[in-house]
Amino acid sequence: MNKAQFIAYLAPQFGDSKKEAARAVDVVFDAIVRNISKGDDVMINDFGKFKKVDRPARKGRNPFTGETIQIKASKKVRFLPAKALKEIISGARKMDPAPKPPVKVVPKPVAKKAPAKKAAKKAPAKKTAKKVVKKAAKKAPAKKSAKKAVKRR
Repeated sequence: MNKAQFIAYLAPQFGDSKKEAARAVDVVFDAIVRNISKGDDVMINDFGKFKKVDRPARKGRNPFTGETIQIKASKKVRFLPAKALKEIISGARKMDPAPKPPVKVVPKPVAKKAPAKKAAKKAPAKKTAKKVVKKAAKKAPAKKSAKKAVKRR
């Protein structure tokens, strides 16, 4: 599991907000790194302990040439798993069920209905306009035929 998958896994716990889940993950990792860099141990119950370890200088061997080389002193991070984590991994202990995300309460949207009177008034107005157009169309040919009759005479 990488960081993006971890955030996606946590998002339901934060109201499906990946942004808030990412912030929580970043804050936790930042706290761990800052305390380890100061030299403090970070112990999380039932999970494990992160600890800064000083490694002394030592001699090593180059695997290609076989010659002996000097390896500098360094500082490393060591993770020591807790007893509970070891038992869960080995199968000797069962895990508790995963926490369920909080239930969302979504208010029902209120549908606005148009008053019946206004809708009834609009419909006849459209019919009236159509009737006027039809009457005008019927009258127009009558006028043309009358003009033609006048021209012929």
